[in-house]
Amino acid sequence: MHQRTHAASGRPEDGRLPWGKTLAFGMQHILTMYGGLIAPPLIIGTAAGLGTAEIGMLISAALFVSGLATLLQTLGLPFFGSQLPLVQGVSFAGVATMVTIVNGGGGLPAVFGAVMVSAAIGLLVTPFFAHIIRFFPPVVTGTVVTVIGLSLMPVAVRWAMGGNMRAADWGAPGNIGLAAFTLAVVLLLNRVGGRAVARVAVLLAMVIGTLAAMLAGKTHFGALPAGELLALPHPFAFGWPVFELPAILSMLLIVLVLLTETTAGLMAVGEIVGTPVDGRRIANGLRADMLSSALSPVFNSFPQSSFAQNIGLVALTGVKSRFVVSAGGLILVLLGVVPALGVIVAAIPLPVLGGAGVVLFGSVAASGIRTLAKVEYKDNMNLVVVATAIAFGMIPIVMPTFYDRFPSWVGTLLHSGISASCLAALLLNLLFNATRPAAVVASRSSLPPG
Repeated sequence: MHQRTHAASGRPEDGRLPWGKTLAFGMQHILTMYGGLIAPPLIIGTAAGLGTAEIGMLISAALFVSGLATLLQTLGLPFFGSQLPLVQGVSFAGVATMVTIVNGGGGLPAVFGAVMVSAAIGLLVTPFFAHIIRFFPPVVTGTVVTVIGLSLMPVAVRWAMGGNMRAADWGAPGNIGLAAFTLAVVLLLNRVGGRAVARVAVLLAMVIGTLAAMLAGKTHFGALPAGELLALPHPFAFGWPVFELPAILSMLLIVLVLLTETTAGLMAVGEIVGTPVDGRRIANGLRADMLSSALSPVFNSFPQSSFAQNIGLVALTGVKSRFVVSAGGLILVLLGVVPALGVIVAAIPLPVLGGAGVVLFGSVAASGIRTLAKVEYKDNMNLVVVATAIAFGMIPIVMPTFYDRFPSWVGTLLHSGISASCLAALLLNLLFNATRPAAVVASRSSLPPG
């Protein structure tokens, strides 16, 4: 059955599917981003010296808050939420900064205080970011979407190798073979299956890959946790937030990076879905991002941002309904409050996720290349803009230590290939095309009608 046509709004993202398919596609989204979602609380909790049970509490809180943030982003409230198929999760961008705050003696309370204040300030500056939409013609958006896909490929490769560089089986042929098997299943299902099978090919491949890992003895479903069936997050379980000025200032820079990355994510998913994304929609999406981030410490979690991994899933499957992602948000909430469900999902081996991630993240890059193919390159500087911005975005990907000897704020701003390419493409387009109206118009005219 094809995606039901939206009747009133005329927007692809407002289409609805039967409940069964909605939940299946929603679960596919969650399995795609689960590994990336639990990594930040795991790293920060370890740095804070927490025990296994307390780290588990941080992970459950991350799932719970990310689910609520996803529901806000996809369903929306007045002035909050882009109503686009965008999954929200704990951002990896601020992990290094939050670990520094923890190690500085402030502990988790100082982290939570810094997140609350910096996100509240970010909420106030969202109108500024919403007004820069006119500076994002296809030459910029296509470049950024391409780099989003490329910047995610190292994640897929690390997953395929096992996920933990210190583990004995890091890069073992068995891990890579499991990833290759999962990738082969994704490709096979897309090749021989019908349209309905192709849309859930990633989900089916993860199930088959996990079963293969069980037969090979590489994973097992551990004993279900004893205790409460429901474990609701306790507000301020690690103490009341502490507000330290240096910590707040360092997190403010992270908030600016998150605003930049979320703006890029909103525009990327808009391109893939084929729906107009104007300044008002950008502002609503950013406000949802910042409100979720400001409130997340109440439930012992960290800053929220859009997950680029899931943009690839939208591109690959062609399922554009925001209600599918809303179902994924609901699943995240359940994973956060029902410990048994979290154990089941966590049993999926990282190499399985890596095999699926290769084609997912490649789909994002392919979408960006498709947009760049529509840009006019004759008698203008667009080729230079694209070439330089992609190269600039690849620097932290191919050489993560490139900015280590620069001031810390430089590394924070440019450590992400997404934010680096976004800033480079934006500035170069302004520099080379702002004084060449014809070039800008030609570039803009290549956008498909909304």
